[in-house]
Amino acid sequence: MKLFDSELKVMEVLWEQGSKPARDIVDVLAERIGWNKNTTYTVIKKCIEKGVIEREEPGFFCHALVSKEEVAQSETEQLIDKMFGGSSELFFSSFLKNQGISEEEAERLSQMIREAK
Repeated sequence: MKLFDSELKVMEVLWEQGSKPARDIVDVLAERIGWNKNTTYTVIKKCIEKGVIEREEPGFFCHALVSKEEVAQSETEQLIDKMFGGSSELFFSSFLKNQGISEEEAERLSQMIREAK
C-alpha cells in the first residue's frame, strides 16, 4: 500500500487518537496544518478507496484498518526495492554511511540482528 503524505496526515490522527468522526479529523487537521474541510474530506475519501479507513454510519465515523507499523513496513519495503534493488544490506550500508550511530544504538542493532537470525 502506498500512502501519500496527505493521507498519512489523516492516518496519524486516527493512529494517535483512535476512531473519530470525520468532522473531528477536520478540526484536528485545521488546527495542525491549516487544512480546510473540503481538503480533509477529500483525503479521507481517498483513504477509504484505498481500504485503509473504514467509514461507519451514523456520523461518518472513521476507523483505521491498518496500523502505523503495517504502513511503515510497507513503505520501508518499497523504499528498499526501489532505491536499493531489494537489498537490505545496501540500505543499511547507505543509512550508516550517511547517518552514523552511537555505540548504544550499535549494540541495540546487534542484538536485533542476533534475535532475527
